[in-house]
Amino acid sequence: MRFGLFGTGPWAHMVHAAALAQHPGVELAGVWGRNPEKAADLAAKHGTRAYPDVDQLIADVDAVAIALPPDVQAPIAIRAARAGRHLMLDKPVALRTEEAAELASAVADRGVASVVFFTRRFVPETEKFINDAVAAGGWTEARVDHLGSIFTPDNPFGASPWRRERGGLWDVGPHALALVLPVLGPVTEVTGLAGPRDLTSLVLRHESGAISRLTVSVDAPAAAAREAAEFAGESGVWIAPAVRFAPAELFEKALDQLLAAAAGGPAPACDVRFGQQVTAVLVAAAESIAQHRAVRLT
Repeated sequence: MRFGLFGTGPWAHMVHAAALAQHPGVELAGVWGRNPEKAADLAAKHGTRAYPDVDQLIADVDAVAIALPPDVQAPIAIRAARAGRHLMLDKPVALRTEEAAELASAVADRGVASVVFFTRRFVPETEKFINDAVAAGGWTEARVDHLGSIFTPDNPFGASPWRRERGGLWDVGPHALALVLPVLGPVTEVTGLAGPRDLTSLVLRHESGAISRLTVSVDAPAAAAREAAEFAGESGVWIAPAVRFAPAELFEKALDQLLAAAAGGPAPACDVRFGQQVTAVLVAAAESIAQHRAVRLT
């Protein structure tokens, strides 16, 4: 399958381009970026060409992989889906519920395959944990902590303007939601609080009646950085496994799912419809924080 890569930042270099270039079922056919010089450099590194125009690259490929800020990703993804191109997207899929809904509608209308790269969901041990938890059922609560410290000189993602503006809610909040939503089900109500730096705490009421508590940040004190997830209910307390992983290898697994879906296989669990659900919760959380009240999802 011929892929066009959109984006030239660290994530595009380290994950998207690396995985696309080495996957046996994929041809990296071209690169587009907001900075033409960076696009040319990345394309040359992988023996392909840089495109000056978004629609020209979309026209020349079967699928797109997008490693861009969500507000830039969404319009390109919608254009690609409407052109009948399969989608490999990053989280969150969009910053607005209307754009996420438009994207999901375009994918459904054209019948294209889609995967949203919620990184940890492609860790085999994590996916097994989630599947086992779904099968067990009876959960009444969950807790997810996902706190990092990216604004340091040695972290390439700390220079990202959208991460600095949107913070942990939008950057790592999707990872936390990707763990609780498949187990506890859709969210009906969100209450959010903002603390020091970009610390964000959410309490979610799920359709199942369960409650989940999420704490996220990308600007935590280094000594407070941590990742942990646990579910509690009739089966006791289950702690999600902590597993080291290489993102580019997981991206190849995501590509496997996209290729299989494009060939008529089942829709991946992390498709744009799931991405739309995540965006809806994030938008409600931001509204709750801004207005100091609980927000119901309709």
